[in-house]
Amino acid sequence: MKLIFACTGVLMASCICNSCMKDEGYSLGNVWYSIATVVPANDLPAYYLRLDQGTTLWPAATDIPWYVPSEKHRVLAYYTVLSDSYYDYDHAVKVLGIQDVLTKPIAEDQGEDNDGYFGNDPVNILSMWVGDGYLNVKFGFCYGGSVKHFINLVERESEDTPRYFEFRHNAYQDNAYVQRNGIVSFDLSSLETDRTEIQLTIRVKTFEGEKDYTVKYNPGSEGQTTNSVERALSGDSDFVEII
Repeated sequence: MKLIFACTGVLMASCICNSCMKDEGYSLGNVWYSIATVVPANDLPAYYLRLDQGTTLWPAATDIPWYVPSEKHRVLAYYTVLSDSYYDYDHAVKVLGIQDVLTKPIAEDQGEDNDGYFGNDPVNILSMWVGDGYLNVKFGFCYGGSVKHFINLVERESEDTPRYFEFRHNAYQDNAYVQRNGIVSFDLSSLETDRTEIQLTIRVKTFEGEKDYTVKYNPGSEGQTTNSVERALSGDSDFVEII
């Protein structure tokens, strides 16, 4: 059965590819690199990918047939486009690889214990945007390799700012030998309100001091994004594992 399934997938991909090469001009040499939400289908382990602006990708073929999807999970997906308008999906694709992105809920405020539990170590914010209901942060930090670092988004009470958060980094006293990058997605669904738009203020301790970043979130708007869909993520496949 596995052999039949594999052969069927190859034949589907070949037929789709031949059609799209003729009609739409797609090429297997063009590789896309996108952050996406994994959406498990009813018949597991089937799944599809939803990009930040809502575009849906159906894996008609894959180089990683062992991949098992999970709910509310973000990934960096490598793929080639095979065709447009594939059944109920915007594109059929061949998945070349999937790299998990740390995906977390908003953390509960620990009050005076925040520094001890969540840490207060500096980072550099390389990019921050809201896409598909997640706050996505690409950041740089100092890394020694002796322990996994701890990353969180903590909501704090503020009289002046309705939705005020702190981006927290705990290095657990890891010796700072080299500069590394990390990426994390925070699920914003717990912020659902009857408002059509929420402004989020995120305070970050950077290497230059504390800075505030603001982004806008539209609750209930699937696939909404505040920035360009295709992020500048190329060359960052060496993300360090964080928790």
